[in-house]
Amino acid sequence: MPWNSFVLLRIFVLSSALTPALAAEPPAPAEGAFKGKTVSIYVGGTAGGGIDVGGRLVARYIGKYLPGHPTAIAQNMPGAGGVRLLEYLNGVAPKDGTVLGAFAVGPLLDPILSTRKMNYKMTDFAAIGAIEKDVSFCTTWHASPVKTFEDAKQREATVAGTGAASSTDIYPVVLNAVLGSKFRVITGYMGTQETIMAVERGETDGRCGWGWASLKSSKPDWLRDKKLNFIVQLGLAKHPEAQHVPLAIDLAKTEEDKQVLRVLFAPLMMTRPFFAAPGTTPARIAELRKAFMAALADPGAVEELIKTVGERPDSTPGEEMQKLLADIYASPEPVLARLKAIVTEGTKAN
Repeated sequence: MPWNSFVLLRIFVLSSALTPALAAEPPAPAEGAFKGKTVSIYVGGTAGGGIDVGGRLVARYIGKYLPGHPTAIAQNMPGAGGVRLLEYLNGVAPKDGTVLGAFAVGPLLDPILSTRKMNYKMTDFAAIGAIEKDVSFCTTWHASPVKTFEDAKQREATVAGTGAASSTDIYPVVLNAVLGSKFRVITGYMGTQETIMAVERGETDGRCGWGWASLKSSKPDWLRDKKLNFIVQLGLAKHPEAQHVPLAIDLAKTEEDKQVLRVLFAPLMMTRPFFAAPGTTPARIAELRKAFMAALADPGAVEELIKTVGERPDSTPGEEMQKLLADIYASPEPVLARLKAIVTEGTKAN
């Protein structure tokens, strides 16, 4: 046998002998997936707001339920109502599950409503879970002359906004176009706490797009002392504790108007959402989703949540969130086109 052929034969025999051993080698144990790592939860808002409170609560408990029990920390990354954080997740954030983003619901619709060129859509991201299903409100300070939604249709009411992609800016302009209100958005506030100060100082009449849970966690004393007028609620159904406040969808005159509002408010079914970066592996997504729900069910977390929002929230699993997002993005094109046109014109005017 020629020498070259002999060498090739030897290599083949040796590699064949090694192949079963290599194939049989077990994968790295799941319990080590996050061992020795730090999971960073970036909060797309300022300190003290409802998003921040939720992000820090999850950070206190999720490491206990992740494989390898990593340290979890929360840090703020405010800007553009959460869009800055989304761009970070989509761009430079690690894709290994060690970075999560928590933000308000406004950016969930931004890729289908914004005129800006965007290189992502929310269905690209890995939905991990949402702390609650919520109802949002348009509110005014108790001293404001605008005390009801009918008042808001008769006279201008200024509301504090946190950025063009945020619900605080989008909700009022859509209500103006669909229901005839006269909200004027004063935008550019960095986050919840800054909008609270704007309302308290009289810089604006109020704020539109304030979730019940966020309100209860950030300003429970305002609820207790009746510092706010609740003029309309925004969601797919009324909140049990606010049956006296009109629901925006019920005020719509046509079925098309109702469809527009349903698309707009559907993200409230996944309030205070958490996402991992696009490209995160299915194994890491599954571990994060399981740990997220377990963290919210932890007795300590439940106790904290009851203290801040008065009840144990109805949380939304990541799998359900992913389906909700797919349904939103598959809405009829004429409905999405009308909603986009309203938002484009309304935010341009502000």
